[in-house]
Amino acid sequence: MENYWEARMGDITSGIFQAVNLIVTLDPEVLQIAALSLYISLSATILAACVAVPAGGLICFYEFRGKRALITIIQTLYSVPTVVVGLLIYLMISHSGPLGFLSLLFTPEGMILGQTVLIIPIMTGLVIAALGGVDRNIRDTLVSLGATGFQSIVQIVKEARYAILSAVILGFGRAISEVGVAMMIGGNIREQTRVLTTAIALQTGMGDFGFSIALGIILLAIALVIVLIMNFITTGSLGDFDRIMGGSPRA
Repeated sequence: MENYWEARMGDITSGIFQAVNLIVTLDPEVLQIAALSLYISLSATILAACVAVPAGGLICFYEFRGKRALITIIQTLYSVPTVVVGLLIYLMISHSGPLGFLSLLFTPEGMILGQTVLIIPIMTGLVIAALGGVDRNIRDTLVSLGATGFQSIVQIVKEARYAILSAVILGFGRAISEVGVAMMIGGNIREQTRVLTTAIALQTGMGDFGFSIALGIILLAIALVIVLIMNFITTGSLGDFDRIMGGSPRA
């Protein structure tokens, strides 16, 4: 048993050293996978934001029959399994599907579509929550000052802008960390549709722990950047990170 654990720790240690070497030497394949991941997830986030922010605003500001039910459905879709989204998009864009003529299957564009569909409900729900969380007194003050409906909406959006931007950033985090849609729609094709999450799954299965750890470190670094950006947006400083690094956050 002791020899077994020594062997396993040896694999982990050598994998970490190999991962550091791949990152330090700027391995072309690692960089290509990371760059493709960022391209796909950023594109999906931008497209989703163009849909989710206006949709969230309309749902929040206007009253209509079934509004509560619609919000409940959107919130339920927060936790929809990525493989379910991947399956639905696959059926839509496969050669026998209604969108098969677009030839999106096993392409980065198809993966962008899948990630966009995946994160739209999350971003929409968070935008609704952000706009709905604006202090009611602000709305009453705007009305008392004679602001029109459009002017009131603009001011409320300004008040909630940081929360809305945080929703967009969270959408990006969800997109870049998912694996089901990327695997089913992209096919994990080397130098074409292989992204961080699918490459980690593949290389781990092949026993290439160094490569997997290198990609995992990059993915964690991206997650850290996302958290730091959110902290900076919401507090105006890097918060705990400043203290960890020996600095002091701004008041």
